[in-house]
Amino acid sequence: MSERFDPTNTLAVLLEAGRSVEGTETPPTLLADSGIENRTKAIDELVESGVLRRVLAQVEIACSNSMIESWWRSLKHQWLFLNQLDSAGSLRQLAGFYVEEHNTRLPHAAFRGQTPDEMYFGTGGHVPGNLDAKRKEAIAVRMVANRARSYRVCRESVST
Repeated sequence: MSERFDPTNTLAVLLEAGRSVEGTETPPTLLADSGIENRTKAIDELVESGVLRRVLAQVEIACSNSMIESWWRSLKHQWLFLNQLDSAGSLRQLAGFYVEEHNTRLPHAAFRGQTPDEMYFGTGGHVPGNLDAKRKEAIAVRMVANRARSYRVCRESVST
């Protein structure tokens, strides 16, 4: 995170991410939108050097980067904008908290109740089955409770 908008920050982030995947046969691919931070001379040079492969969404491919854009929107509107953003330090702390909670604690429907970390590390395979069993149990309990109820009040109001 930077205290001001500066397209060169993107280059620093990409270089750091590239270092984490060094030694692979093919360079990592960055799926990016056409924002100015993704089309600077420095990033163009990084792509030309072969360290990184860039694919522009909606330009070079029909796909979009809407999933990450959606995540950023959630971070901002469901968390950051609800808090006081009075310093870069508080913004770092709030963003860090959200990322940690999102990855380790918040279940996702797209992952059938697993967290992103459980999906990534392969540790949540049991979650969908557990949720299915709990869902069936809850339905059975609700049916018993509903059938045991007296609906006398409803019958009286209908007959009047």
